[in-house]
Amino acid sequence: MGIVNIEDELHEQLRKASKASYRSINAQAAFWIRIGMLSELNPQLTFQQIVLRELREAGVDPADIRAPAS
Repeated sequence: MGIVNIEDELHEQLRKASKASYRSINAQAAFWIRIGMLSELNPQLTFQQIVLRELREAGVDPADIRAPAS
């Protein structure tokens, strides 16, 4: 494991996003890094498509977590 130096403002945004996402600061940073890498490697996919693909690869069935229709 290594240390990454980032700007103070980015760290503050990371801290805020981690609270909203119920992740640790490190987990939020890892999420952003992974999504960014996958986005660069798959420019034809949207953010939602990338997240859906990652959920499926982790064994999550998105149909099971969708909000019920009103």
